[in-house]
Amino acid sequence: MRRLAARGAAGDAGEVAAPATDSTDCAQGRSPRPRRLIDLCAIWDPGAFLPAASWKSAPGITRRRLNEAETLSSVREAQLERLEAARPRRPGSRERGPVLRMARQQPPPWVHAAVLFCLLCLSGAIEIPMDLSQPPTITKQSVKDHIVDPRDNILIECEAKGNPAPSFHWTRNSRYFNIAKDPRVSMRRRSGTLVIDFRSGGRPEEYEGEYQCFARNKYGTALSNRIRLQVSKSPLWPKENLDPVVVQEGAPLTLQCNPPPGLPSPVIFWMSSSMEPITQDKRVSQGHNGDLYFSNVMLQDMQTDYSCNARFHFTHTIQQKNAFTLKVLTNNPYNDSSLRNHPDMYSARGVAERTPSFMYPQGTASSQMVLRGMDLLLECIASGVPTPDIAWYKKGGDLPSDKAKFENFNKALRITNVSEEDSGEYFCLASNKMGSTRHTISVRVKAAPYWLDEPKNLILAPGEDGRLVCRANGNPKPTVQWMINGEPLQSAPPNPNREVAGDTIIFRDTQISSRAVYQCNTSNEHGYLLANAFVSVLDVPPRMLSPRNQLIRVILYNRTRLDCPFFGSPIPTLRWFKNGQGSNLDGGNYHVYENGSLEIKMIRKEDQGIYTCVATNILGKAENQVRLEVKDPTRIFRMPEDQVAKRGTTVQLECRVKHDPSLKLTVSWLKDDEPLYIGNRMKKEDDSLTIFGVAERDQGSYTCVASTELDQDLAKAYLTVLADQATPTNHLAALPKGRPDRPRDLELTDLAERSVRLTWIPGDDNNSPITDYVVQFEEDQFQPGVWHDHSKFPGSVNSAVLQLSPYVNYQFRVIAINEVGSSHPSLPSERYRTSGAPPESNPADVKGEGTRKNNMEITWTPMNATSAFGPNLRYIVKWRRRETRESWNNVTVWGSRYVVGQTPVYVPYEIRVQAENDFGKGPEPDTVIGYSGEDYPRAAPTDVKIRVLNSTAISLQWNRVYPDTVQGQLREYRAYYWRESSLLKNLWVSQKRQQASFPGDRPRGVVSRLFPYSNYKLEMVVVNGRGDGPRSETKEFTTPEGVPSAPRRFRVRQPNLETINLEWDHPEHPNGILIGYTLKYLAFNGTKLGKQIVENFSPNQTKFTMQRADPVSRYRFTLSARTQVGSGEAVTEESPAPPNEATPTAAYTNNQADIATQGWFIGLMCAIALLVLILLIVCFIKRSRGGKYPVREKKDVPLGPEDPKEEDGSFDYSDEDNKPLQGSQTSLDGTIKQQESDDSLVDYGEGGEGQFNEDGSFIGQYTVKKDKEETEGNESSEATSPVNAIYSLA
Repeated sequence: MRRLAARGAAGDAGEVAAPATDSTDCAQGRSPRPRRLIDLCAIWDPGAFLPAASWKSAPGITRRRLNEAETLSSVREAQLERLEAARPRRPGSRERGPVLRMARQQPPPWVHAAVLFCLLCLSGAIEIPMDLSQPPTITKQSVKDHIVDPRDNILIECEAKGNPAPSFHWTRNSRYFNIAKDPRVSMRRRSGTLVIDFRSGGRPEEYEGEYQCFARNKYGTALSNRIRLQVSKSPLWPKENLDPVVVQEGAPLTLQCNPPPGLPSPVIFWMSSSMEPITQDKRVSQGHNGDLYFSNVMLQDMQTDYSCNARFHFTHTIQQKNAFTLKVLTNNPYNDSSLRNHPDMYSARGVAERTPSFMYPQGTASSQMVLRGMDLLLECIASGVPTPDIAWYKKGGDLPSDKAKFENFNKALRITNVSEEDSGEYFCLASNKMGSTRHTISVRVKAAPYWLDEPKNLILAPGEDGRLVCRANGNPKPTVQWMINGEPLQSAPPNPNREVAGDTIIFRDTQISSRAVYQCNTSNEHGYLLANAFVSVLDVPPRMLSPRNQLIRVILYNRTRLDCPFFGSPIPTLRWFKNGQGSNLDGGNYHVYENGSLEIKMIRKEDQGIYTCVATNILGKAENQVRLEVKDPTRIFRMPEDQVAKRGTTVQLECRVKHDPSLKLTVSWLKDDEPLYIGNRMKKEDDSLTIFGVAERDQGSYTCVASTELDQDLAKAYLTVLADQATPTNHLAALPKGRPDRPRDLELTDLAERSVRLTWIPGDDNNSPITDYVVQFEEDQFQPGVWHDHSKFPGSVNSAVLQLSPYVNYQFRVIAINEVGSSHPSLPSERYRTSGAPPESNPADVKGEGTRKNNMEITWTPMNATSAFGPNLRYIVKWRRRETRESWNNVTVWGSRYVVGQTPVYVPYEIRVQAENDFGKGPEPDTVIGYSGEDYPRAAPTDVKIRVLNSTAISLQWNRVYPDTVQGQLREYRAYYWRESSLLKNLWVSQKRQQASFPGDRPRGVVSRLFPYSNYKLEMVVVNGRGDGPRSETKEFTTPEGVPSAPRRFRVRQPNLETINLEWDHPEHPNGILIGYTLKYLAFNGTKLGKQIVENFSPNQTKFTMQRADPVSRYRFTLSARTQVGSGEAVTEESPAPPNEATPTAAYTNNQADIATQGWFIGLMCAIALLVLILLIVCFIKRSRGGKYPVREKKDVPLGPEDPKEEDGSFDYSDEDNKPLQGSQTSLDGTIKQQESDDSLVDYGEGGEGQFNEDGSFIGQYTVKKDKEETEGNESSEATSPVNAIYSLA
């Protein structure tokens, strides 16, 4: 059985049906002038207008409990959602979608106005009720760069509001645009939107230009942005004939796209002429400019052609360029696919390796400019063999990990939302095993103007003062130009009440005649910003903007907010009263925001009543009332249980609900998270669902949904249907025999502030005594749906007193355990909430660490529900410099971290974190020492001394840096070293930097694993948590000669049985001057070993031919190179294995091939062939004279017992003179093979088949067959016998 609940219509009452806005943000929305505070949020609370709702299905349910008391801040709600997302799911359950949602009826029309006011409140703008006079305000306009489709009519939007309604006119290219003179141009009614119609003809290009809209009424004129109208273009690709591109294998190649200039620019991609996409990888990729780059061309690149394609956005067309055809010149024309995965593919194909070089951008340095807020794209594409790897770095710092990402196989670096901090020098490093190269890109970040303080509408009462501020930044610094009603402010009539001070206009003693719309235009070479702000002078007594006497209904223990939108000029003050009481509501469970909204942190029964908000200014007052009703939560107290039923039986799922009697209850059912269709076989009652004649299609999850207008509760159970004479096949199969049944009938008694007695009835022990009971609890505030172990009791008891923590809404269940296993958990008990108390502990794992050089981040482990002890758990964070007398700094935090800014570099701080809830503070916390952020070290190690230990290691010694120069925690001293060159001429070496670390504050260390006989350079740095400090003076040293590495490519070949050829290449790392090679070899046959022989060769000799002394044994060769220091690493190979007995045919064939090359053997074979020819001639002469062969006719002459008769009646025709030669021949493995043959005279003929009549004349086919066993036993020897081969030739 599963218990589920989803926050539904009531959630946090007061947020349930309202717009998705944050109450605090709305409550704190303010006007540009602090004393002119206006709240325009809707007063209606979301719990008020929710009619009975029907449930719409959703595939998954993600929250457990909704109707319990919840006092969650936005941070807690986010934590709850994350915990729920990580909650283990029951096996087989499907979580496929969002939380179940309620389908609500449309609220009254005034609700929409209230929602609009609340949204406007959140935006921070001052709104005047539309029934009051006001200047125009632009509400909608087209984008600055307006690109249109030439196939459609042109639409340039401009809409505005004002009272009276504004009129509109346009300028085009800074000149008045007379719409009446152009029949194609019209303006929408009650709007300034232009419509240019081309249904009757015309060219859209004729209307390109810069447009600006003016909205005017008697109080002023508002301006739109300057809208640049452009018509989309998708020009055709120029026709061209492309010759085949001839390129040498391994060489770099660039296929240029050069797309036609479109508006907007087309999307480029490469395909073959057969519309197959070109596979791109590290070697072959498309650059940002659309060209296709080959770091090195391989033979397989000829298998397709390459066509550049351009996709145009507006026309939705793709244009294809004529395809390039490649012709690759190669030294190895065989395109063996197996070589593609060869570890050294290029060498295997005979392609020379080479160091990387840049194909784009070219050279060693370039520069790039990017605008603030845009994406910076840096690209480096390199050629080389093997294909180079690309790495990116920023000089003097790290890449911004939160904004940087690599694209196009690391060939491109994209930094999103660029800021001034991203300027500097970046470099890309291209490297392969042959070397490396780098390209430096200097990035300059400029900025189009962006707002620091955008001017806002100014509403003043007569005689009040005010100001409009237009402050923007950019690079270069933008200039500010003020206008009034669309005209430059300098040309406006002078106004003694108005003073312009750069980016600020100051108004003093404002009068009604001062109403106007001011425009601020700030611009630089990269763009402009235009803002309208009106000055409206009103004398208005307070007025309420929401309906009167509203009814707000909320769920017990939830949080809500009462809003009272109002308007007045001068700005009224707002106060709240309850049930006519004289004292203003603020403090305790109530909190009044600056804009007048009243928040009730946790609704209780005593909070029910009538709340009055009163707005007052010098012109009068206005008030409104809100009636608040508190409702009990909806709760399923008898939930459906998981069931296993046989097909054809009846199943009943219970669902008993408690709810507030004043709310209408609706109970519905879901099956597999979809609405359940109640058919003839089902019966739905108020407290149960009955299924008659259960079928297999009824298997699944069933969810009971109990909902009211304000909240809902859910419970889920799983029904498993068993087929006849079948066992359960899913996760709800019958429990294993012997485990106890679950305890039942849990009851809570002896309720106290910190304890409760839990009693249960044990289940059947199934013939194995119950040894233990485990009591678990679940709370619904921090981790709803997650069960925790509370305590463990002996199996002999069924009642226990449980110690509880304050302010936890407990629910308990019990699990029985015997020696076989544990039972299913019992059904949960009723909930019990303990009263609150101040926390008795503080958060653990308090740390203070710097994340930047000028800050310190204080973190801790949040306290869980059982240690919160009360609502609104928060943390008082205190800090101060260690060993100083300065006072403590403190701040209250609801999360689990706080960042202290503007700190000195790496300074110790004393830190305390104390828990606090609405009932008080926790105990005095312990003091923890933390440190502010580190900066890079300022000094380098000095007096670095190097002593060479051997050919591969050196000893280092240095003077340590002063502690105050480390500027952080000293992690290690680090040596950067690189191999500058080898002492051997013409030997290429990799100059890749390596490092050796020496942790702690030490003055010496050892660097090992160096290459002998080489020149090295070395630098030392000190490292802290931020990174490396400055580098020391570069030191040079030389390693002495060492022993060489193993010779490369040691190959052993055996062309015949007499000789073995050895070949090898020089060592990859000679590590000195080679003086020769040493070869050791010995013969072996199984476990028998021969005498070892040693051969010494000159350093230039790389081949050796050995004469075999033993044709049967194998040889083991060990080869090493020598320098003056000694022999180096050896490489061992063995001669090919001799043929074994399992393959006699192959062995004999090899031996036969060797013999066949001898002259004596050729002469012998010729003699035998001549004798056979003479014999055949004699036979034919005898036959022509009437001689008879001893042939018996099958039908006349009976066969003797010695005749080899076959199953099919055929028999062998043999002649005594033509019997196979008797003899034997020695095979390679020393065994003796008997050479046998049963060839008949027919085998000597040209056809191989023949028939003869009684007198020997040819009459047709004569069947020749051998004995089956004979054929199988001599098949291989007969095929390879030289004698038989001669017979078959004859």
